[in-house]
Amino acid sequence: MADGTVPRAAYSSGLAAELGAARMVWRREMLHFLRDRVGTLVSLMESLMFLFILGIGLGGLFAASGAGSTSDYLTFLFPGVLVMAAQPAAMSVGASIVWEREDGFLREMLVAPVSRSTLLIGKCLGGMTVATCHGVVILASAGLLHVAYRPAAFAMLAAELALTSFALTVLAAAVAVFVRRPRTLTTVLSVLMAPLTFLSGAMFPISALPGWLAWLSRLDPLTYAVDAMRHTAGIDRLLRGPAMLSEPVSWGDLRLSPPAELAVVTALTVITLVVAARRFSQLG
Repeated sequence: MADGTVPRAAYSSGLAAELGAARMVWRREMLHFLRDRVGTLVSLMESLMFLFILGIGLGGLFAASGAGSTSDYLTFLFPGVLVMAAQPAAMSVGASIVWEREDGFLREMLVAPVSRSTLLIGKCLGGMTVATCHGVVILASAGLLHVAYRPAAFAMLAAELALTSFALTVLAAAVAVFVRRPRTLTTVLSVLMAPLTFLSGAMFPISALPGWLAWLSRLDPLTYAVDAMRHTAGIDRLLRGPAMLSEPVSWGDLRLSPPAELAVVTALTVITLVVAARRFSQLG
């Protein structure tokens, strides 16, 4: 228009096109998920085996050290396994970006008359949905770990799991847009995810780490996601007896509340998404 404003109809049409493109990319990721039943089953079995086999073994060590019983440790481990259950689906989004770039499909997507950032967000939302579905299956096993089924708490846990899944998916996508070879991506993500998981307090209390590693863990966004989940599930209260397992995450005398911890995860996710979207828009 002469005054430089955009007509409302044109804006609505453009927004509808962007939302439609994001929905189509999300739907494509969901179709891959629904068709890959074997991969989904193997991923879920891996998480359950980690929880009930490795968890029982490590729980025996905790019981022998007097830090708590094996049951206490399995309860402590539960939120960490939720996060780990989301990782394979999140990493697969990064792998799909690299593979589609290599076989030329990504180039066909990028010529669509929509924002490239929209395409990336659609992919990340698809990965988040799949990863959350994986985690919800593990969430259903809470009763076996002495975590009470409380609808409000479980709804909040599912929301926190979705946020964490989105954060992991965005991280995998951010790595993928800077990498051209699938093998390189697998190596980089493996090297990156391992310390993020181990430093998050998912498998053992941060208080058990040496001082310098404990401070590094406070720079890990997964630390705040796992701690917020423990608080929501009431696990911090269940484990109040064994001091080593109930130690909260803190910066000196400052103890972040769960909403503040989730805000940290959200802020870091947004920053990573902006970086990934800028790089994705430059791909050719």
